[in-house]
Amino acid sequence: MTTNLLELSQQIEHLLVARNLRGMQLLQQQLRPGYILRAARLINQCQGTVLIGTGFPVLETFETDGPVGAIALYQLLEQLGASPVLVSGNPLCSVLASRYRTYQISVNQQHNLPAIATAALAELQPQLIISIERPGFTADGRYANMRGEDITARCASFDHFLSLASCPTIGIGDGGNEIGMGNMAKFLGQLNITPAITECDELLVADVSNWAAWGIIAMVSVLQGRNLLTGADPLAILQFLSAHGSVDGVTRLNTLTEDGLAHTEGEQLISDLQALLAT
Repeated sequence: MTTNLLELSQQIEHLLVARNLRGMQLLQQQLRPGYILRAARLINQCQGTVLIGTGFPVLETFETDGPVGAIALYQLLEQLGASPVLVSGNPLCSVLASRYRTYQISVNQQHNLPAIATAALAELQPQLIISIERPGFTADGRYANMRGEDITARCASFDHFLSLASCPTIGIGDGGNEIGMGNMAKFLGQLNITPAITECDELLVADVSNWAAWGIIAMVSVLQGRNLLTGADPLAILQFLSAHGSVDGVTRLNTLTEDGLAHTEGEQLISDLQALLAT
């Protein structure tokens, strides 16, 4: 396996935005190189509770991008001996609860949000918090999707979990309206998006947010000295979500796709990451 960790991290970082579907190359060029490695190190050292917030509402359900990566990270953390918990609102939370440890946050709860997050953090005592493809607050405290539509009434709020956390936080996004994108505030005006202002300690960007999870797993594999991508099966996760009503966030159809891309595109990314690990 590659021994130059920073070089490998940068190779992964470039691979994750190679398509530049929504302008993430712009943000990637502004981020301090090595963010995949830094995130992987945070995850690799965790033995306690890790909160993974996910779930972007689309119409009356949830999109496939986000939950696939969240489940992949959940499975990784279990392999590392940590105690991951998936945090989301319904209907996604009820779906995830059939297989995974979950913590439900209320949809359209617009009052006392800091107090709610503070109480949850005190109860859960996380060692690390990850947000993958969760809507982030706009400047006026609302939520907006990629079309600029106000989706506040269908959102559960995870922002204060990161902003009030005493542990490290990781944000993952692919468009500019997700939690963590506040780190890139000065550049978001160049994107066709209603930007999010919520910040995080370590921001990761990808053409599809799910794909960042596979990039992290590749990097943790190097730190662990074992290939944790072996057996990676994004299609199986997509099938589980689809059977419970997920939709593609771009097409809004119940298909085995991520942001309009065939599931084979994610599988190809995993193959490319495997090739990097083998060099």
